[in-house]
Amino acid sequence: MIDKNQTCASGQDSIPYMTCLIHILEEWFGVEQLEDYLNFANHLLWVFTPLILLILPYFTIFLLYLTIIFLHIYKRKNVLKEAYSHNLWDGARKTVATLWDGHAAVWHGYEVHGMEKIPKEGPALIIFYHGAIPIDFYYFMAKIFIHKGRTCRVVADHFVFKIPGFSLLLDVFCALHGPREKCVEILRSGHLLAISPGGVREALFSDETYNIVWGNRKGFAQVAIDAKVVSCVKLIIQLKLS
Repeated sequence: MIDKNQTCASGQDSIPYMTCLIHILEEWFGVEQLEDYLNFANHLLWVFTPLILLILPYFTIFLLYLTIIFLHIYKRKNVLKEAYSHNLWDGARKTVATLWDGHAAVWHGYEVHGMEKIPKEGPALIIFYHGAIPIDFYYFMAKIFIHKGRTCRVVADHFVFKIPGFSLLLDVFCALHGPREKCVEILRSGHLLAISPGGVREALFSDETYNIVWGNRKGFAQVAIDAKVVSCVKLIIQLKLS
């Protein structure tokens, strides 16, 4: 322990800054041996950090199913309005987008630079990297809906449509599994379309350096040519893992 007559002044007999800070906190909170408590808390952090990293992917899946449950409740409450409204799902989309955008900001410090380049009207083709769980793209879709009021269609793998409970989620957020002609039709109709050329192979075999795994997949370029979508939009997406 530190003698109360000692000070934190610099000099030959000065006390290390952290030791002095701990002493001040002990007097402030009226506790003794605060350093032992801090060491114990640090030990717990090292023990539970791997567990948190292990749980994180499952937490994302939990959020997806929570979103699906909300959509089912929303559908049941608004089933009588469906015949009178062309935008039945806009309220649900905005609610879900707001929740996911909040999660992105708090949990990951997620940021998108260049959002102003996404057009408020007209077609645009967005090409993105496919992570093991493309949560950064989920956040991106939420931001597009919040800031642009637009739904971004996305090409998903066939197996996603077979996951139990996902059919409503995919339908509400306008996911499709191709083919190329359908993608061209969507762009010609003036919608936003997102494609990940690497797909599931990139999700499974890429690594933490985010190397793209596209192989010879160039169909997205042909889609842009056929739909006459020639403008190029550069987006910088930052996902800060906390």
